[in-house]
Amino acid sequence: MMATAHAPPRDVDSEHRLHLVQGEFLVSDNAGAVLTTTLGSCVSTCLYDPFARVGGMNHFLLPHGEAFEGPDAIRYGAHAMELLINGMLHAGARKDRLVAKLFGGARMSASLPDVGGANTAFAEHFLRHEGITYLGGSTRGQVARRIEFWPVNGRARQRTISGDGFDVVRAERPAAAPSYDDGSVEFFGD
Repeated sequence: MMATAHAPPRDVDSEHRLHLVQGEFLVSDNAGAVLTTTLGSCVSTCLYDPFARVGGMNHFLLPHGEAFEGPDAIRYGAHAMELLINGMLHAGARKDRLVAKLFGGARMSASLPDVGGANTAFAEHFLRHEGITYLGGSTRGQVARRIEFWPVNGRARQRTISGDGFDVVRAERPAAAPSYDDGSVEFFGD
């Protein structure tokens, strides 16, 4: 199952990598799905219910805005967060089991207002207010990021983007699943 803000639900059985842009969210319980996005000052919330084995991601541009109604509303954090949570609940998740990871919120230019910091502060406050466990992630700083999220097991991977391309800076294992490491390969349990 998958839901988006601007398109009808699609069958993800044959798809693997699903890319989000500003103003979208996706929810999936498909084991083959990987949700991806690229972030600068924008923030993505990755939500996961470890018991329902369903997860989702959003990508919002600003914490608040004038256009809270209509198709542009999802570009704003409050609306994007509500749609993601509702999509998760519709897919079988329970709010009391949701865990979250946040990514993005970089300050891309020292000469401009810190939109990324405002986005991050908004998302952290929203999660606290809604009683959703915040597991961490990677926010703020001064670099863009490419995020990959496996919605069925809650695993996330981040790569930073510099002028020279990608640098892998952080990969994590699912919190609830056992993992084994032989020194050269990571295995992620289902």
